[in-house]
Amino acid sequence: MDKPLISRHLMDSDGSLAEAPIEVPKVGILGSGDFARSLATRLVDSGFSVVVGSRNPKRTAGLFPSAARVTFQKEAVGSPEVIFVAMFREHYSTLCGLSDQLTGKILVDVSNPTEQEHLRNHESNAEYLASLFPTCAVVKAFNVISAWTLQAGPRDGNRQVPICGDQLEAKRTVLEMVRAMGFAPVDMGSLASARELEAMPLRLLPGWKVPAFLALGLFVFFYIYNFVRDVLQPYVQQGKNRFYKLPVSVVNMTLPCVAYVLLSLVYLPGVLAAALQLRRGTKYRRFPDWLDHWLQHRKQIGLLSFFCAALHALYSFCLPLRRSHRYDLVNLAVEQVLANKSHLWKEEEVWRMEIYLSLGVLALGTLSLLAVTSLPSVANSLNWREFSFVQSTLGFVGLVLSTLHTLTYGWTRAFEESRYKFYLPPTFTLTLLVPCVVILAKGLFLLPCFSRRLTKIRRGWEKDGAINFTRPVDHALAQKTSHV
Repeated sequence: MDKPLISRHLMDSDGSLAEAPIEVPKVGILGSGDFARSLATRLVDSGFSVVVGSRNPKRTAGLFPSAARVTFQKEAVGSPEVIFVAMFREHYSTLCGLSDQLTGKILVDVSNPTEQEHLRNHESNAEYLASLFPTCAVVKAFNVISAWTLQAGPRDGNRQVPICGDQLEAKRTVLEMVRAMGFAPVDMGSLASARELEAMPLRLLPGWKVPAFLALGLFVFFYIYNFVRDVLQPYVQQGKNRFYKLPVSVVNMTLPCVAYVLLSLVYLPGVLAAALQLRRGTKYRRFPDWLDHWLQHRKQIGLLSFFCAALHALYSFCLPLRRSHRYDLVNLAVEQVLANKSHLWKEEEVWRMEIYLSLGVLALGTLSLLAVTSLPSVANSLNWREFSFVQSTLGFVGLVLSTLHTLTYGWTRAFEESRYKFYLPPTFTLTLLVPCVVILAKGLFLLPCFSRRLTKIRRGWEKDGAINFTRPVDHALAQKTSHV
C-alpha cells in the first residue's frame, strides 16, 4: 500500500497510538443579558467553545460559566464563524463599527420586539439586522425559547426551535447547532418569515380566547339564574335574607353547570360533523368555518370543564366548614327535639346521596384522565389508538357518568311544583339539554345502518359514486373467465 492506514501524526514517539486532536467548534455571543448567559451555559454544556463579547467584560465575566471566555466585542467576533446577537434592536447600530470583522459571518438574531414595536416597525428585527450588515448571513432562531428553557435543557418547556434565513448553508449550520444543543429545529423558510416568528411570543394564549369567553359567559348566565332562584325569590316572596349564599353556595351551584355543559360541547361538534358527512355522503368537503374552529378548540374546552369540575369538588368540601351550615345543623337539632323526634332517617334520600356522590367522584376521575392525557408530554407517549380511546371512549363515559350524576341530584325535583321558583325550572334541567342530545346522537350513530355508512365514508367512499371500492381480483381467474 502506498499510504499507511495510521498516520505518523497519530503515533507517539514510542510507537503507541495517540488520540487525534478534536477541534471544538467556536461560537460567539454579543450581549451580556439574561438570555446571553443562559445561551452561553447551554452552548458550553453542548460542547461548544464560547466567546462572549461585552462592553464591560470585567464586570460581566463572573456572570458567565467559567468555560466561556468574556472579552470585548471586537475580540469576540474575530475567530467564530457563528455569532449570536443577543441584544435589543435599538443597540444593533452600535455594532456597525465591527462590520469589517463581521464580513462573511453567520449572525443569529435571537431578539424579540415589544407589542408596540411589532406594530410600529414594518420589518422584523432580523431583516433590520440584515440591512445593517449586508455582507453577513442573518438567521432568525431561538426567539421563542425562554432563558429558563435554555438553562434547564430541552426536557423542560418546548423543544421546537423555528428557524428562518435566506442563505441555505448558514441555515443548515444553525440547524445542526440546534440539534447539538438538544432541541428540534423547524425550518420556517426565508428571512421574510422572521416577522411571523417574532409575533409568536407576543401571542397570549391565542387558542384559549374563545373557550375562555364561552366558559365565562356560561358562568355569568348560570350564576344569575341561580341567584334569581335561590336568593332573590326567597327575599321577594318570603322576606328571607339569603344573600350570604353568594360567595360559596351560589358559586358551587354554578360551577358544575358550567363544567357539565362545557363537557357536552366537547363532543357535540363531533356529532355535528358525523351528521354532515352522512348527509353529504362524502368526507372530501370542508366543514363550515364555525364548525372547523369549534373542532380545533375542543381540547381547551375540555380542560376548562375539568377546571370547573375540580373547583366544584373543592367548594363542596368547604360547605360543611361554613358558619351558616353549623347554624342550620343546630336549628335542625332543636326542631327535632321540639317535635319529639328521636330518629330522623329517610332511606330514599340516603341512597340517592350515596349514588350521587359516587357518580360524581367517578366522573371527576374520568375527567382527570382526559386532562392528563391532553398534556403534550403524556400524549406523545401514547399511540393513536390509546389516545383516541382515552379522549373519545373514556370521554364519552365521563359524559354519561356526569349525566347520571346530574339525574340523581335532580331525582324527582323536576316534577315538583315548588321547585319552579318565579316559574323558572330547576337549573339542572337546563344543563341536561345539550348532553342528552349528544348521548342520544352517539347512540343513534352506533346503529348498523348509520355506523357502517359512516365508516365507509371515512374510508373514502362517496355517495355519488365518484370513488368505488372493488375487491382484489385473481388475475388467473380473470383470464379464464374473460373468454367465456
